[in-house]
Amino acid sequence: MSSSAPAALVMLYASPIKVNKEFGESSVKHFLALIRNSLHKPLNNQYAPMLLEFCKLLRRVGYEDPLYVSCRNALGSLLENVATSNSHGSALPDNVKELIGVQEIFPFVSELSKRLSRDLVSSMELTGCVGPLGTDVRDFAAFLLPLCKAITEQVAFKDGTGYKHPLYGEEIEFLHRIFLDLLYRMDQCLHKMEDHLTGKGKGDSDGAQTRWSQYLSILKELNIISKLYEDAEERFWAVLQLRRSSFCVLIVKYAKRSDDNQWILKHKDVLDFESRRHLAMMMFPEVKEDYEELHEMLIDRSQLLEESFEYIGRAEPESLHGGLFMEFKNEEATGPGVLREWFFLVCQAIFNPQIALFLACPHDCRRFYPNPASMVNPMHLDYFKFAGRVMALALMHKVHVGLVFDRVFFQQLAGNSLISLEDIRDADPCLYNSCKQILQMDAEFIDSDALGLTFVREIEELGSRTVVELCPGGKSIVVNSKNRGEYVKLLIQHQFVRSISKQVEQFRDGFGDMLCKPNDSGLNVVSKTCLLTSFFQSLELQDLDLMLHGSEGSLNVEDWKAHTEYNGYKENDSQIVWFWKVSITSGSLFFQ
Repeated sequence: MSSSAPAALVMLYASPIKVNKEFGESSVKHFLALIRNSLHKPLNNQYAPMLLEFCKLLRRVGYEDPLYVSCRNALGSLLENVATSNSHGSALPDNVKELIGVQEIFPFVSELSKRLSRDLVSSMELTGCVGPLGTDVRDFAAFLLPLCKAITEQVAFKDGTGYKHPLYGEEIEFLHRIFLDLLYRMDQCLHKMEDHLTGKGKGDSDGAQTRWSQYLSILKELNIISKLYEDAEERFWAVLQLRRSSFCVLIVKYAKRSDDNQWILKHKDVLDFESRRHLAMMMFPEVKEDYEELHEMLIDRSQLLEESFEYIGRAEPESLHGGLFMEFKNEEATGPGVLREWFFLVCQAIFNPQIALFLACPHDCRRFYPNPASMVNPMHLDYFKFAGRVMALALMHKVHVGLVFDRVFFQQLAGNSLISLEDIRDADPCLYNSCKQILQMDAEFIDSDALGLTFVREIEELGSRTVVELCPGGKSIVVNSKNRGEYVKLLIQHQFVRSISKQVEQFRDGFGDMLCKPNDSGLNVVSKTCLLTSFFQSLELQDLDLMLHGSEGSLNVEDWKAHTEYNGYKENDSQIVWFWKVSITSGSLFFQ
């Protein structure tokens, strides 16, 4: 740097003399290769100023110049690595501030936003034009990250008179214009997508879908920018609500396991069932078909629950993250059908009332929640953890098990321990009606102590009856018209939260074992809990019902046929034609 080596090399690269140009280009590329292959991360502090210098000089050669683009890519990657390695705090790391200032970052953001805007326009055209390039989107995200963090530091600082005057006023204003422009372009693109999805669009459908591949990544960056400006976030999600159908298609087609999808999960109201299910399922590791990594089980039907517990409950979580191979003793059948049968049978056994782990809702025997008296089984907590693993594995392997969770159970799996009166309607209709009556009774009647209620709850376990105080000194607190709401709240909390908290905790722990991916087996308890909570919060109860139980309607044979993959057969083979003919003719009766 002190010898102006970057300027000399760029001068050679810009030379009309071929040998000089080649020497300058090879030297800069050699430098870029050293950065990419360097294992010494502390050297990033020295690389960044040189990369920035190369970018400034090469920008004069041309924004489209391939060597300039390579240097810009390298600088973006370096800044992204430094910023993400310090992402535990919201402030911009000091070493990034020292490496490159906001005023120097902003020209890259401005330049890349113009490219993205131009490419979004071209992606709507009916020609063979491609949409935004993945490299441009990644570069835009890389430079945007430190810029947004720097702006957040300034704008978020408050003194006694209001917000401090921002240091980067011009940049903040221009970034807002970038946001509005790209959001407008994305709105147009999503509207164009809807035309293609409904058959109104013209042109090559496959080519159109190729142009959609970067839309979701751009929306993610716009969501980040929207948090910096008043009303911008509402505007952003209003657009996605309006373009809900195309947004959901983007999620199902292009959201990946390696992506951070939390920004979407926080707004599940703009999603449909398929997109919510897709995001939730990606929290599981991908089921592998490699026979060397299968978890093999050989189970005696007469000892189904006990032996299944040994194979699943005692296994290391990582060994269950691949595929499962299931075989019943003294039976020749193997394969996916046997595995599905095992899942169904073991789930029926776990939720069998005689096991006393779960209780069925009185008016819906397929819906369950943990039994407060499950301790009659000495190993009940181990079995709750086992149950969590089995249910998670059933979801991983996309097997319907014929049963679902009650709302009081689902709410706690999602991290919500504040159970309302309406939440217990199905779990305990008698208690629901009693509490409803207490809340609606005449105030004078309640205050007369005609009901004789105090802040206690009577529990019958193992043939004996015990009285538990709902709060300190509850035996001496009479229920009246003023405190009856609190009484009902504490009664519900004790029966449906406190009394089953250990059971829920163990189930969550077992379920969470399956959510942790193989390379994340060292996740701490906090991270594991957050991942588990995100899974259930990303779904509605009805979504989980469909994933565990399936649709209540008859099987749609045409839809089944449209989504069938053939292995060793072709669609027009005689046997396949006969199969579909019989299936369609027989209808749902064929599958009873």
